[in-house]
Amino acid sequence: MRSLRFLAPYAFALVIGLPVVSHAQTFTDSQRSEIQKIIKDYLVANPEVLEEMSAELTKRQTAVEVEKHRAAVKRNAEVIFNSPRGVVVGNRSGDVNFVEFFDYNCGYCKRAMNDMLELMKADPKLRVVLKEFPVLGPGSVEAAQVAVAVRMQDPTGKKYLDFHQKLLNSRGQADKARAMAAAKDAGLDMARLEKDIVSPEVSATLNENFKLAEDMGLNGTPSYVIGSDVVVGALGVEGLSKKISEARCGKAAC
Repeated sequence: MRSLRFLAPYAFALVIGLPVVSHAQTFTDSQRSEIQKIIKDYLVANPEVLEEMSAELTKRQTAVEVEKHRAAVKRNAEVIFNSPRGVVVGNRSGDVNFVEFFDYNCGYCKRAMNDMLELMKADPKLRVVLKEFPVLGPGSVEAAQVAVAVRMQDPTGKKYLDFHQKLLNSRGQADKARAMAAAKDAGLDMARLEKDIVSPEVSATLNENFKLAEDMGLNGTPSYVIGSDVVVGALGVEGLSKKISEARCGKAAC
């Protein structure tokens, strides 16, 4: 029997009883019933066709999402990469931007921090930008507020990175108390920190980050912008390295 793969676009609609109209004609009831039976029989005999259809649908949906993300990155590029409210801890003149949105109570972010440090060590041309994205409750918001205040008194990012590691490596839920303890251990001016926490700059920073995340469709942590692409989830060093190489030279390995 001649392959019926050409009918795949109509398969689901016909099988579940939806009308299908071609450019040439509308099927009559008898034609429609006959085609339904043919397609049902064919799909039962060749179920791999459904797998192929599903895989192709996923591929196309992924391509659409990638383009949507890239458009959002282009639209917000200046704020994503160059906002003074982001913390640059990598090479400020690096050739690839690696932006991480994180939450201090995110277990995956703790592992992602080690990935980031390993990537920075291996790739001196990497420009790393950190953005607080507290989505896991009040404690996360408190910790992020302290983090922003740390950034306000440390323009170099060095003490911020020390604070960042101490807080993410600490045990238990992050909140203001744990964040303040990490800041003290990192050598911050605690009196100034208490003052800066309640400043408008703190809420402005977090609002900026949430607005960016919303426009790019980020709903979890860690999430990244690497070059022009959005990456959601902890990929590990190998996966992130491939994304960096793609941003740098258009392929998974330069």
